[in-house]
Formats: sequence, structure tokens, C-alpha cells
Amino acid sequence: MTTRRTFLHATLGAVAATTAAGRVHHVLAQGPYSGVRTRDGINLFVKDSGGTGRAVVMTHAWPLNADVWDYQAAQLSKAGFRVITYDRRGFGRSNKPGSGYDFDTFADDLAAVIEQTGVRDATLVGYSMGGGEVVRYFSRHRGRNIAKACLVGAAARYLLKTENNPIGIDGAVFDGIKQGVQGDRKTFLAGLLRDVFLDGKLPATDAVTQELVDATLTMAMQASVVATTACVDAFARTDFRPELAAVKVPTLVLHGTSDIAVPFAIGKAAADGIAQSRLIEYRDASHGIVLTERDRVTRDLQAFIAS
Repeated sequence: MTTRRTFLHATLGAVAATTAAGRVHHVLAQGPYSGVRTRDGINLFVKDSGGTGRAVVMTHAWPLNADVWDYQAAQLSKAGFRVITYDRRGFGRSNKPGSGYDFDTFADDLAAVIEQTGVRDATLVGYSMGGGEVVRYFSRHRGRNIAKACLVGAAARYLLKTENNPIGIDGAVFDGIKQGVQGDRKTFLAGLLRDVFLDGKLPATDAVTQELVDATLTMAMQASVVATTACVDAFARTDFRPELAAVKVPTLVLHGTSDIAVPFAIGKAAADGIAQSRLIEYRDASHGIVLTERDRVTRDLQAFIAS
């Protein structure tokens, strides 16, 4: 099993080895692949299954894109839900500006997706870094048009280890990640995805194959270096603890007990900070549960949304 100490060593070792204008209200296109324009003119790539069922809006993990949710989105759509996923600015097929990689901006982008797709009483799902977007959306936009929330392996509390946050991760880890991204990014991210995000040494219902690692790496390489690097500071150094109380809707928390990227203690503490939360532990599971435990995640999401 990979521990936080080996995470630090692996990250720093990989670095050493590889370092040599007003809001616009319109949808840009129609159909399953559409776009949303943000208040500062950035075009976001959106997948919308359509339909009239209950809406589910899903935000993705760093350094991936909306495709990480494809399996769950297809199953939820079959079950009658309208599923909306999108690529965060700087990632996937969305525009890649040189700035704007902070959670106020991400929450405003999410608000644009919710508003321009016209969803009401939706379930908002945040995976990994996306959990921070969920919390900031509630504190900044008062959870408008959201009836339920779900946090999956979510960095929705505070990741950085400090004197008053001893369960966090050493800042040197995040510095190492940024150095790795700015060096031989492809080699560095391949190792990070295999050994930390998916943690292929752990037992998993859906095995961590080379094909799965390659698929996640393909997603990661669609992001810009600027976005991939800037988001490390954003998700590591943003303290959401004072904002958790703003999440005032029923909230499901799914978290692997062997998650390295967002330790289980942080996921549990986030759940403790939300009044109407319910935590489901994924015993011995990694950060990659959306991919390694895809059917269980789908069942848990569907039961919660339908309840």
C-alpha cells in the first residue's frame, strides 16, 4: 500500500527524474455536445444527455476532464436522469486562458453552466478538486438551483498540512507536483496517475490496467500546462473549512479509505462539517473510485439522487 510518506518520496523522486466582460447568456451549440460561455468570455465544453428527468451536474478531478464521468453519465442517463458534465477552464476541450484558476472563478463558471443549461433542483456532484467547486458554489452562489450534493474523493475541506490542519499533506508534495508538471509532464503525470490517483497496487473491482492509465493520461495531456500547474495551488491552498456550513442540502460523501491524493481523514472531516451529510466508506479503495469502483459509485449515486 502506498502511504503518505511514500507519496512524498515518489512525487519528489519523479520530479528529480523528469525535471531536466459582462455575462453572456446563451448556449453556443445544441445537442449532446454543447458549450457555455462564462462571464469573462471563456467557452466551456459541455456534454448534456438531454431529457426531462432529474438533472445531475458533475464536475471532474484534476488533471482530467469530463470524460472521467462517461460511464456513470451513460448509466444515469439510461435510468432517466439528465446528466451534464463539462471540462473545467484550461482542461479538455474548454478554452485555456492564461489566468482565472481560482475557486471564485471556478464557482462562477459552474454557475454559468447551471444557468445556461436551465437545470432546476439538480444534484451537484464534485469529484476530487471538483468538491471545492461544489462548496464554493454554495458559499458564493447560495447553492442556487441545487437540491442535493455529492462529494466523491473530494478536496472539499483543506488539503495543506498546517499547525491547525495536521491531517493535511506536506506543502513539499504540492511543490513537487508543480515542478513535475513543468518538466517532463507526460512522464511525470503517467507515474502520478498510476501510483497515486489510481494506486494500482490496491485491490480494485475494475483493475488498474495500462489501458486505463493511458486513458487517464490522454485526458490529462489535453489540459494546458498553465492550468495544470495553477490548479495545484488552488486545490492545495484553498481553505474551505469556514464554507462547509453553507452546504445546506442533503449531501452524500463517497471516499476511499486508502485514498492518497485526498486522505480519508480529510473526506471524513468534510462530511462532519456538513449538517445533512452521509459518508460511505470505500474500504481499501484509492482516489480513483470513479474508475476503479465504477458500478458501486454509479449505484450509490443513483440511489441517492432518486431518494
